[in-house]
Amino acid sequence: MFSRLLGYLSADMAIDLGTANTLVYVKGRGIVLNEPSVVAIANRDGRQHVLAVGEEAKMMVGRTPGGIQAIRPLRDGVIADFEVAQEMIKHFIRKVHNRRSFAAPQIIICVPSGSTPVERRAIQDAAESAGGRRVFLIEEPMAAAIGAGMPVTEPTGSMVVDIGGGTTEVAVLSLGGIVYATSVRAGGDKMDESIINYIRRTHNLLIGEATAEKIKKTIGSAVVMPNSKESVLAIKGRSLVNGIPKEIEVSQKQIADALSEVVAAIAGGVKTALECTAPELAADIVDRGIVMTGGGALLKNLDKVISDATDVPVFVAENPLNCVVLGTGRALEEMEALRTVLVNSY
Repeated sequence: MFSRLLGYLSADMAIDLGTANTLVYVKGRGIVLNEPSVVAIANRDGRQHVLAVGEEAKMMVGRTPGGIQAIRPLRDGVIADFEVAQEMIKHFIRKVHNRRSFAAPQIIICVPSGSTPVERRAIQDAAESAGGRRVFLIEEPMAAAIGAGMPVTEPTGSMVVDIGGGTTEVAVLSLGGIVYATSVRAGGDKMDESIINYIRRTHNLLIGEATAEKIKKTIGSAVVMPNSKESVLAIKGRSLVNGIPKEIEVSQKQIADALSEVVAAIAGGVKTALECTAPELAADIVDRGIVMTGGGALLKNLDKVISDATDVPVFVAENPLNCVVLGTGRALEEMEALRTVLVNSY
């Protein structure tokens, strides 16, 4: 009874440290924070100061005056700026942690399967310096699979495709471990970048990241199905011909063309993983199908493209955006039963 009370008062937490968004799950309370992984830095007298973190910092992207930078410390699924990433982790932990508690929290943080020991150590150090009592790590594909309700601890093969902001993590899991994993440098950010480049190339129009993301979410599709009604969207940007603002219409077919390379890279990563999988596990995957998680899984018809490329059924998880943090949270709630899925400290 006392240990349960202590766990609640210490606000034990699970963190999904994503390229695009960071989510925090608190034991016994569920998801309590979901904010962009963005930090605004101000340069004063040659020194850097954190000006804003999360939602407030994201609003500054592309709109900052001289001396202020809006930085995304994680790029392509890995830490690009260690110091800024540590400040961001500290900020989110302190924002969630109940200061009136008398025990430091236990923390589980999700890390990409391809992250280096140095990167993992940096993440642990940041969490410990923010007041973490004990810090554990869990690999992203494992967390995604647990969050999607897959039987990761059973002696059977499961495949998860987690499409995040920076990378797509493809993994085959069995008996509480990752049998094979590969990381493709293609995700939501690369989709946005492809849309920006396509609009610039075909329409001589310059658009920002926020507009590209809106296009992707509104009319984005991996492929346009025959006989389907094609959607169009009016967008605004700056003309590269005369430099003045301009409005154009883009179609779903155009956006599918813009995303074709990224979609092919993701499908290729899934095919590679299947080719490297043991026959018995591959047979299990054919029976159970492939499960897609992450924000990129919401791209229309992406499941159909991957299924056609692999001849394996593909399903989108029930709550793809939150699978990783929910799986990390479940590992926190059921620490003893799921201890084998946690990776060693470095």
